[in-house]
Amino acid sequence: MAGKIYGMIQALIERRTNGNAKLAPVEKIKLIMKGVDPEIYNSESADDPIIINRLQNIARSLKIEW
Repeated sequence: MAGKIYGMIQALIERRTNGNAKLAPVEKIKLIMKGVDPEIYNSESADDPIIINRLQNIARSLKIEW
């Protein structure tokens, strides 16, 4: 299923910013610092299990439930 990473990134940013678009760039930078560049993924990107695992670990560390 292509696009799972993109969906996870969007959900993570949405939950961290509570829909405030002005905070989205800050969250994107935080993801880059944790090893995931949100700019290289889109809805047609292939799903990489390593990146999916990394996003799940980031969400757990931020206490975000999927």
